[in-house]
Amino acid sequence: MTDYADSSEVYEGKCPFGGDTIGGAFTSKPTLQDWYPGRLRVEQLHVNGAAADPLADFDYSAAFEAIDLDELKSDIKTFLTTSVSWWPSDYGNYAPQMIRMAWHAAGTYRIADGRGGAGQAMQRFAPISSWADNGNTDKSRRLLWPIKKKYGNALSWADLMILTGNCALEIMGFPTTGFGGGRRDAWEADDATYWGPEWIDNTNPAAVDDMVMRDGRWTGEPGDADYELQQPLGASHQALIYVNPEGPNENGNPADSAIDIRITFARMGMNDEETVALIAGGHAFGKSHGKVAGDKIGPPPEVAPMEDMGLGWHNPEGPGFAEYTMTNGIEGAWTPNPTVWDNDYLTNLFAYEWEKIENPITGATQWKPTDPDAPKTPEAHIPGEYQELMMMTSDIALKVDPVYREICLRFRDDFDGFTTAFSEAWYKLTHRDMGPKSRYLGPEVAAKDFPWQDPLPAAQGPAIGASEVAELKQAVLATGVSVSDLAFTAFSSAATFRDTDKRGGANGARLALAPQKDWKVNVRTGDVLDRLREVQQASSANVSLADLIVLGGCVAVEQAAAAAGVTVEVPFTPGRVDTTDELTDAGQMEWMAPVVDGFRNYVLPEFSSVSKVAPEEMFLDRAALMGLTAPEWVALTGGMRVLGCNHDGSDNGVFTDRVGTLSTDFFDVLTSMDYEWSTEDEGATFTLDDRETGETRFHATRNDLVFGSNAQLRAVAEVYAGSDGQERFVRDFVAVWDKVMMLDRYDVKAG
Repeated sequence: MTDYADSSEVYEGKCPFGGDTIGGAFTSKPTLQDWYPGRLRVEQLHVNGAAADPLADFDYSAAFEAIDLDELKSDIKTFLTTSVSWWPSDYGNYAPQMIRMAWHAAGTYRIADGRGGAGQAMQRFAPISSWADNGNTDKSRRLLWPIKKKYGNALSWADLMILTGNCALEIMGFPTTGFGGGRRDAWEADDATYWGPEWIDNTNPAAVDDMVMRDGRWTGEPGDADYELQQPLGASHQALIYVNPEGPNENGNPADSAIDIRITFARMGMNDEETVALIAGGHAFGKSHGKVAGDKIGPPPEVAPMEDMGLGWHNPEGPGFAEYTMTNGIEGAWTPNPTVWDNDYLTNLFAYEWEKIENPITGATQWKPTDPDAPKTPEAHIPGEYQELMMMTSDIALKVDPVYREICLRFRDDFDGFTTAFSEAWYKLTHRDMGPKSRYLGPEVAAKDFPWQDPLPAAQGPAIGASEVAELKQAVLATGVSVSDLAFTAFSSAATFRDTDKRGGANGARLALAPQKDWKVNVRTGDVLDRLREVQQASSANVSLADLIVLGGCVAVEQAAAAAGVTVEVPFTPGRVDTTDELTDAGQMEWMAPVVDGFRNYVLPEFSSVSKVAPEEMFLDRAALMGLTAPEWVALTGGMRVLGCNHDGSDNGVFTDRVGTLSTDFFDVLTSMDYEWSTEDEGATFTLDDRETGETRFHATRNDLVFGSNAQLRAVAEVYAGSDGQERFVRDFVAVWDKVMMLDRYDVKAG
């Protein structure tokens, strides 16, 4: 039999297609990133595009709305109480297994950059598909294939996984808050999201030891004042969804575990009450599996042998499933009735003392009651046999932490209150990456507006018309506010948008409210907003401040284009509304404050001293969060520079003597060989000197020079620097400007 290497092996040697192989094995050749690990990966802006999507022209919203949701749920619930021979259900019920699948699909969400979550069914692809914490979720999805096949393209994997989680809760007696469909699947692996610095051994990530590594992810130790998780990460370890169930570094310390829990759940947008509700509610169901040593389990799906057809974690013990199942190495259930919604988890957590033991098969740390008369839980696959109840270190953490303990006791004594809390926390967990509620589809969307949905008030009257727009443009011009300030303010209002979780944007005018109005990057907007309010108050038109901010930006771009000799009308779509402090979750929105915003040449002062990431990498990340392509990124930045839109009014990157004119001067200087660049602070800032006279002409940051130093970005810059580039540049800038202003307008666009 040929010895095939797994696909994680790095190619070293001659080309196998030329007849030379390495030990007769198929291997992977080095990538561009292997050769040049420090290169800026601009191609990340173009992943998951239309070319990869077989359904790019498919109206998913219409197709999903045509599904009979009652029939679909009936199909799912019928399936949940069956069992197949190749992967039999625990307790004759797949519901707990499917809750875990749905939870882990949604639980990757992190609030710092909105990445993760269930919205694109990324659990199907590497690296998430092959994380240790997702062991055997591949079986859950494969079990669901007959249902997915029946409903075809009208039902995305992303929607099916979350709806199945809801159905699983419902058949066990739990009342869910609701379900919103509308998630569209991704079609390729995510090679852009930063999940952490640890090296994961993908030949056997099911081994428990793989959960120990935390190098570079944390500073300090649990309990230290400087104990901190690296931004923007959410989970305590790269291969986990939340925390190590055995405690940090598997130390078995519940107090340390509580610290990790609080940090990681906060990074995922959950407060203490929601955290307790999710853990206690989730652990009311199902069991943990640890009947086989981790080092016997095969590789995960991404590197499994081809004949396994996308299924990983091959288990050679017994039949490889049922009572021989292995996931995280901890064995047992939390309650005597693992398929019924009840309060036994919290009751038993406090009714008994728990002692730490070691799983004799896997070596994993877990806990059992000290009272021999404590209730038992049924064996999931052996009729008539029972096991001792089990708790994880992360469960005991809820008992020892004083804040979590108080919440647990309150929930224990108020089962109805606990039920409501878990129901709403589950709804938040599974929907919070979908953006505004207007994107939810189906008859089960919760009527209640939740703060995490960034709700907006209803519009008061019709949107302004063309004649009113024209009058307001003249009124804005009459204020005397500069082109630079108008453009800066409009961009600042819109640039908070994140395509990852569909939050932010200009609608709502949150730029005028805390916390955005107080962000350092927005310091220039205060006076402009005051002048725009004056226009609003003086006008008879029913115009929102949000619309007026964007309209002011349109006026600025039109004036700047005219100054460059190009007449253009910038598109403007009215209908935005102004939200209120009461409808703004200021604490959660604070996470959206930029660390680096290269468009406005802003770098958080503390960034350079604490981060090992180059500012231009964070600039790339910001462009990606806004859903921009590389050409759009280049055009937008070049325009922002000549418009004079630096956050502090500095001249960095403003390579022009005619600020406020939408010229190609930024690109002309960037590509010219008449100058040379120099730095005196190890490449943080730069000066541009005339080669002949030595005169310093301009100043720049890394967020400016990247457009001349990076080959892909420079190639685009050269398009605009050419003798025929001016009109193309204005046209392209106006197009991307309108795109940015409309990023959050789900009230008038699909997606």
